[in-house]
Amino acid sequence: MKDFTEKCYDIFEQCVLDYHKTDDVDAPEVNPYSPGTVEHTLYSKNRVDAVQWHLEDIIRDPAIDPVAALELKRRIDRSNQVRTDMVEQLDDYFLRKYAGVEVLADATINTESPAWALDRLSILALKIYHMRAEVERADATEAHRAKCAAKLAVLEEQRRDLTAAIGTLLDDIAAGRKYMKVYRQMKMYNDADTNPVLYGQKG
Repeated sequence: MKDFTEKCYDIFEQCVLDYHKTDDVDAPEVNPYSPGTVEHTLYSKNRVDAVQWHLEDIIRDPAIDPVAALELKRRIDRSNQVRTDMVEQLDDYFLRKYAGVEVLADATINTESPAWALDRLSILALKIYHMRAEVERADATEAHRAKCAAKLAVLEEQRRDLTAAIGTLLDDIAAGRKYMKVYRQMKMYNDADTNPVLYGQKG
């Protein structure tokens, strides 16, 4: 399944490039893939990551207005929930895809699901784009560019390793050597029934 994983990375990379055509966190998403396809979900997932990446940059501005910072923090929280929901949507896709696989008696479980591994690959596409931008910065010192070039080489190696590892995981699941068991995130701080600050305000 290496080809599928490489296709996933290509979609992430395409989305990162598309985002930076406007470099605007409020620009509307223009997803080139058909709704309901896994490609559409992968593209939208990376778009959420790209916007959140830049929101995290903005909120670290030392001169940001405190009121604006609070609203931005809440926007980032909402984005995190959307990101989690989309990862779980991708895991649902894999659960359906491999539902008919006969699991071997000695099959083992992986430390993370395929979708959470793809989540890391999506973030890695953003890291590589931005580190490459630092390497190419005309106003940076040679020492800065060299330092970032070394980091970029590590990120590229990590991309190759992670792509191969996800491909192997999917092959193992398809062959019954690994099995999927998805645990929903169940984030408590976004739930008015489990966050004591929120449920303490009821009544």
